[in-house]
Amino acid sequence: MNVKLIRSYRSKNGNATFVYGVSGTASDLEAFEEAQGDYHRVDDETGMPLWFTTRCIGNAGKLLITTNGNIVPDMSAFDQAASLAEQYGGNFGQSLADSAAQAILGVKSPASAPVEQKQPDASDL
Repeated sequence: MNVKLIRSYRSKNGNATFVYGVSGTASDLEAFEEAQGDYHRVDDETGMPLWFTTRCIGNAGKLLITTNGNIVPDMSAFDQAASLAEQYGGNFGQSLADSAAQAILGVKSPASAPVEQKQPDASDL
């Protein structure tokens, strides 16, 4: 199942709560509804199932249903990034961590932005 961040808000206890819209196959959404039980909520306007969490997983991600029927985010990309950063440490490890975090969160790094190249004109020759 895929999730996409819709909004966030502060609960009455002051905790940041992140609201994700859930998409997937019909069987995925049925399993999600069953796993959510009494906590199953849908967006009033779109009918899209909603997943609430106090831990941000970025703008998009994936959900898994455990063998115990719990819904958890797939954090494997985060775990891989942390492992690489720890393995290499220092500046290289930090660079790997920065790049991985940007990729996971869908942020484009300045290095990946297209560079505009000026075409030489007659005065440059």
